[in-house]
Amino acid sequence: MATARRLPVVGDINLLVDALVADDAPDTWATPPPVRGDLSAMTIAILNEGLEFGLWLSPDILDGTRRVLTAVYDFTDPECDEYERFLREIARRTGGVLTPTSRVADCRDWEDNRILDLATDAGAFLLLSSDADLQEMSPWRGIPIIGPDAFVARVDAARRKRR
Repeated sequence: MATARRLPVVGDINLLVDALVADDAPDTWATPPPVRGDLSAMTIAILNEGLEFGLWLSPDILDGTRRVLTAVYDFTDPECDEYERFLREIARRTGGVLTPTSRVADCRDWEDNRILDLATDAGAFLLLSSDADLQEMSPWRGIPIIGPDAFVARVDAARRKRR
């Protein structure tokens, strides 16, 4: 029996940082996701399940996540290494890690353009972000850009309807 293809999803640096800062115990992001708590952590939990969606990451996103965690939140290199391994494992199981060849310049923020590069090359179905600059662009080239609140609510509604 063939398995359904996971829809490719790109999450931005804000999402990845917010999830860890809100709940610094990634082992709590196991299946099933919590029914309450931080929406970014719940988003990562849903992606960790790998049921409907595949997480796509790039070196730029991983480097940016590390930079924010160390510079703003004083995470140590070993803590960042552990989180990066966790994220890479989700991507390995559900989507992938790639270095985009596309070069987008549609957003005024250089780093946001790197997110759009990945969304382009991964063929993203959704871009998950709490960044106002990115959300204002939605839909960008046909790709909806939604926050973790909308993502969690839609996944919850779809799963309830299937039951």
